[in-house]
Amino acid sequence: MNITHIEHLGIAVKSIEEARPYYEDVLGMKCYAIEEVEDQKVKTAFFRVGNTDTKIELLEPTSPDSTIAKFIEKRGEGIHHIAFAVPDTEEALRHVESKGVQLIDEHPRRGAEGLDIAFLHPKSTQRVLTELCCKCDK
Repeated sequence: MNITHIEHLGIAVKSIEEARPYYEDVLGMKCYAIEEVEDQKVKTAFFRVGNTDTKIELLEPTSPDSTIAKFIEKRGEGIHHIAFAVPDTEEALRHVESKGVQLIDEHPRRGAEGLDIAFLHPKSTQRVLTELCCKCDK
């Protein structure tokens, strides 16, 4: 598998507006996009890390039954997942599956910023929720 870079770190927050000043005023990053992903019941905010392709993604639940709301209820705010950029999400899924990794998503789906995304189950990824994503034009 060819991972090109860490695409983003996903951080679960109760409120983007409350978390945003830390990233902007303290760390000096600027939020460049806020987007709601309705089917995932989440609002996202993105911050670029320096002069790299790596980003911080804040994840705010938009419904009490969303995955992020359940995560915050169980574990509190904090790091939710790491996302790796790959050239082809479907190909990467088949590769990790062939290595015995348990998939959450059998096939890629559309995520924030128009990325094709797919999650791997933390039970088979050293307890780290892992996302594979691609800026694929498929």
